[in-house]
Amino acid sequence: MEAAAGPLAGIRIVEIAGIGPGPFACMMLADHGAEVIRVERPGGAGGDLPLDPRKDILARNRRRVAIDLKSAEGAAVVRDLVATADGLVEGFRPGVMERLGLGPDELIGANPRLVYGRMTGWGQTGPYAAVAGHDINYIALSGALHACGRADDKPVPPLNLIGDFGGGAMMLAFGMLAAILSAKATGTGQVVDCAMTDGSALLMGMIYSFRAQGFWADRRGVNLLDGGAPFYDTYQTADGGYVAIGAIEPHFYALLKEKAGLGSEFAVQMDARRWPEQRAVLAGVFAGKTRDEWCAIMEGSDVCFAPVLSLDEAPEHPHNVARDTFVEAGGVVQPAPAPRYSATPTRQPAMPTADSDTAAVLAELGYSTARIDALRDAEVVGVGRTIGLIGEDSR
Repeated sequence: MEAAAGPLAGIRIVEIAGIGPGPFACMMLADHGAEVIRVERPGGAGGDLPLDPRKDILARNRRRVAIDLKSAEGAAVVRDLVATADGLVEGFRPGVMERLGLGPDELIGANPRLVYGRMTGWGQTGPYAAVAGHDINYIALSGALHACGRADDKPVPPLNLIGDFGGGAMMLAFGMLAAILSAKATGTGQVVDCAMTDGSALLMGMIYSFRAQGFWADRRGVNLLDGGAPFYDTYQTADGGYVAIGAIEPHFYALLKEKAGLGSEFAVQMDARRWPEQRAVLAGVFAGKTRDEWCAIMEGSDVCFAPVLSLDEAPEHPHNVARDTFVEAGGVVQPAPAPRYSATPTRQPAMPTADSDTAAVLAELGYSTARIDALRDAEVVGVGRTIGLIGEDSR
């Protein structure tokens, strides 16, 4: 792995390995040049899912050390490591890191400029703070889940994109950088309390704004952006594929009518009373041609059109190929780092291997070979071929 690449070169982050949003936030930081040292459990894969850690995209671009956090000696090693860092990211339930002797009081007390990032679902405080949950629960509490789905049907989970990654990981990455900038200016670190419920609520800011202005009904599937509008929806094609239409603005809507050959029933766009009829007509129109035929008609125009691609198709689409939106590393096809920079290119993805960097990282901290060997013999650290996660649910 190259020593420095990207606009965050020179920043060091210690990541206490977990699942989902914490690793994604640290992947973003690492992709953009930060040195992220990932602390994993010695031996064993950890976690509850039968996944191959060497194909874990969220763990790319890291150096990895294996340390037993539950031992006093292991916690001491982590304290030494964090003393050299700009930030730490952890995703345990509130109180776990404190019980390990690795809470913010201890670590910021020893390194006053440290930014201590805490990734949870409910946050560090509040009635739900101590209980388990997952993305679906966090976005249920923020109102986001209520808004996802078809009219007169139940809410549909939008994968785990809104809570784990949009409202969690990206908010944490932003919060870490904001606090690190502050620490560099003031010399004072702080705790970043990142809760997926909070973040998913923030992502709903425009929808709450629409609601406040009387522009959004508090029901699923009847609004402009939730599949209620026939000109902002997906349609099945003759070959069983799907296309996505987003012709909101009048000039885009006019082009949709032209390209699809729509009649007078589409003369009025924003009368929601006509939407069911218009949707039925559009469904019939799109069902009359294959997805590729519609691509030939609409791609490259301002209809606001795209084919709905599968996970296997997306990396092969000409636009994605032209922009290198997907890359291959370690035999794994994966999204490339984003966004792009004109002067400080991001790091090329490097996938985890079975070998840890424990010995090298500890040597950089000033540990002697004899001390590293003693820690290894006591099973405080893992040296050599070891890969795994801390194991406790990160949220």
